[in-house]
Amino acid sequence: MRDTDPPFIPEPSSAPGRWWALVIIAMAQLMVVLDATIVNIALPSAQRALGMSDTSRQWVITAYTLAFGGLLLLGGRVADLVGRKRTFMTGLIGFAAASALGGAAHTPGMLFTARALQGSFAAVLAPSALSLLTTTFTDLRERSKAFGIYGAIAGGGAAIGLITGGLLTEYLDWRWCLYVNVPIALVAFTGAGWLLHDHRPSRDARPSLDLRGVLLGCGGLVALVYACSEAEPRGWRSPLVLGLLSCGALLLTAFAWWQTRAPSPLLPLHVIRNRNRAGAFLTMALTVVGMFGMFLFMTYYLQVVLGYSPVRTGLGFLPLTGALVVSSTQLSARLLHHLPPRMLMVPGTLLVAAGLFLLVFLPVEPAYVTHVLPSEILVGLGMGLVFMPVIATATAGVPPRDSGVTSATVNTSQQVGGSIGTALLNTIATSASASYGGTVRQGIVHGFNVAIGWGSGIMLLAALVAGLMVTAPAPKHQVAVRSAAKSSGMCDCPPPS
Repeated sequence: MRDTDPPFIPEPSSAPGRWWALVIIAMAQLMVVLDATIVNIALPSAQRALGMSDTSRQWVITAYTLAFGGLLLLGGRVADLVGRKRTFMTGLIGFAAASALGGAAHTPGMLFTARALQGSFAAVLAPSALSLLTTTFTDLRERSKAFGIYGAIAGGGAAIGLITGGLLTEYLDWRWCLYVNVPIALVAFTGAGWLLHDHRPSRDARPSLDLRGVLLGCGGLVALVYACSEAEPRGWRSPLVLGLLSCGALLLTAFAWWQTRAPSPLLPLHVIRNRNRAGAFLTMALTVVGMFGMFLFMTYYLQVVLGYSPVRTGLGFLPLTGALVVSSTQLSARLLHHLPPRMLMVPGTLLVAAGLFLLVFLPVEPAYVTHVLPSEILVGLGMGLVFMPVIATATAGVPPRDSGVTSATVNTSQQVGGSIGTALLNTIATSASASYGGTVRQGIVHGFNVAIGWGSGIMLLAALVAGLMVTAPAPKHQVAVRSAAKSSGMCDCPPPS
């Protein structure tokens, strides 16, 4: 699709039960997003129970994000190939089974395997959920409300995971951080069979699977994420890390070359060639890179430095979650009708940058009310203004044939950005702490200060990208342009379906 093409806008949907369908989609998305962080607070207990070493414990987190980020593009294309409802329900059952396996793990290897399986099924589930959302809600106002709720879940799932992990770990057992997914997935599976509707493409219109693209694209992403995960214990100058980064870059370059020649590409380049969509993907990735480390650092600050319990630590993130929900549902959902997306993205990223900057001055002494609380409120408000218009812009005007892979690219931007951000900022924090001359606690907090300062700078870069690349008008204006072009016979975009 060229930048000058009018967007593809399907006919408004009046499918009965679509708001209950949103509940089902939201449950699945929440389960996928919060599972990236729900085990963070439970990790010390799991390490003691299974006898994990300090160097291997990171794989409880990395195995999930590695499989998730590396296989998302494949999951999106599979959703387009066999039908989104079918892959959504398959992903739910697989995710539940992998969660049960992880909860019953009696060795570290068994837990790592279960987490990798969770990430693999999440890579099928997440793009199916988002593409079902885009095809279920096509009326402009209803779609904005739906995206507001979805954006709140996508942005707040990490914080909700920390809260849930604290409650389950303290009052039940760390294994329930995995078992809890089983009943959620079963309820969502039952509701999906009843409420969700999806039409599989005809055999002639169905895309074939680009196996070479799968190997190149997924292999490149896996190498990149794996390199970032190994950078913390080995260092960025490690031959293994440098080799993996080089390998990932070569594979992704070969992937981009092959997508211009493949008969049915895994990622059609017109999906990312569109300026607004590319700007949305890049804004999402930079935003997550900049702020994802905050959850890790604040968890350690509250538990290790201040001595908070797991539950108290989880509850400490409630203001961020509340601010994000209010911002997504009451600000973004209402303003997106009237303002160009970048008029929400730019202020949102600047609010997050300001909130992170407050943590640069975080002291060793307790400072929740004076530093952490105002930072969380600013970050939550900013994230709510960013995620909803980014997701709406990235998925706007995409024909149903490409909705699965486009949804997967949105999730890939978020997941890979989170993996890179965690590894990058954690390496910066560790290096700054090691070179600090004060006490251990002072060194830990100093490392957090420096790393979060870098995160604030990355958020300013995200604001610049959103302001320069995302030039789309307000959605209401897009509809008017589309209607005028259609009535004058000048529209060459695909017909609604």
